[in-house]
Amino acid sequence: MPTTPEMSMDMTTVGDTGLLDALQHEVALFARRAEQTRLGGVAQVRNSMDRAAYLLLNRLDQEGPMGVKALAASMGIDSSTVTRQVAPLVDTGLVKRTSHPEDGRAVVLQLSSRGLARLAEVRSSRRRLMAELTHDWAPEEREVFCSLLTRFNHALSTRQTSPGAAPAEAAPAAEPGRTA
Repeated sequence: MPTTPEMSMDMTTVGDTGLLDALQHEVALFARRAEQTRLGGVAQVRNSMDRAAYLLLNRLDQEGPMGVKALAASMGIDSSTVTRQVAPLVDTGLVKRTSHPEDGRAVVLQLSSRGLARLAEVRSSRRRLMAELTHDWAPEEREVFCSLLTRFNHALSTRQTSPGAAPAEAAPAAEPGRTA
């Protein structure tokens, strides 16, 4: 009989039903609240940014100019999704399309100076929000939370890219302050 991820689960989790229920509930609440506020930061309306836009701008900032296919691959999403999501960013001047330096026929996406400024503004506001929400946390608690959230996101990403696979090994923690 084939095994599923549920069947291959460590048996110690069987007794953790209440904890797992609480965890899934807290994740659901977090997802809803994060989407409601878009984690816009302290001045939410002014500094709010669509999740897809933030992630695309952030990736272009971290990895530099790239084509749609490379951007899609680095984000683990479909090229058509990137094309659809980047269109309004180009229309609003946050991203610009340029010719590939080695192949003039290919198009490369890159942050415009306006996009970089807007991203910096949103990051700063979100950083202030994170400071406000965790003002009474010890620095070590912030680091542990960031490490565990990074590990959780990595596990979700791994599961999404290989749905039939067994649960992944723990991912190394991201550098504190590094965003996804």
